[in-house]
Amino acid sequence: MFDLFDDIPKPEIDWQPDWLPADLASDLMAALIDEVRWQQDTMTTPGGRVPLPRLTAWQGEPDAVYVYSGIRNVPAPWTPTVAQLRARAEEASQTRFNSVLLNRYRTGQDSMGWHADKERELGPEPVIASVSLGTTRTFEFRHARTHATHTLSLAHGSLLVMRGRTQQEWVHRVPKEPAARGERINLTFRWVDAAAAPKRKTRRA
Repeated sequence: MFDLFDDIPKPEIDWQPDWLPADLASDLMAALIDEVRWQQDTMTTPGGRVPLPRLTAWQGEPDAVYVYSGIRNVPAPWTPTVAQLRARAEEASQTRFNSVLLNRYRTGQDSMGWHADKERELGPEPVIASVSLGTTRTFEFRHARTHATHTLSLAHGSLLVMRGRTQQEWVHRVPKEPAARGERINLTFRWVDAAAAPKRKTRRA
């Protein structure tokens, strides 16, 4: 994964490229395509609101409301396949999760830009378990201070767990890959502390 003899900073991660058997991973992906209510949100940019370059869904416990890129995600109930993967991810990471962001990359043109998952409601050192199903896509880390980069190929049935200071010290992305064929579904399980979220201002009459 990383060169053990270099002294470049490294994110704190657990990487299991063969976490799920291929046949099981394919069955789970087919079930997710059918049972999840996919949508295309819009995000805030300097030029206004634009469509996200992927489909998304948000599931979790009723109070696990999460806001990013100007999108307020109110959780839908756990669907059966997502709940099954949540239990597996909790066992593998030894962490409890109350919510999940699902991303569906329809082609190599779908992507996710540089960002860090460091919203207040995730806590200072969140544990995020990322499950990948479908077409292999490149996943890049970039250190916020040194700009050192590390790259992983997130394959069908793999698990990536990000821990510690990873979200504070690194950003990550899934770049466009025009040559990539087929769909990819990614689930990032996390714990959202609704009480820690910034309070929404109310307008007085």
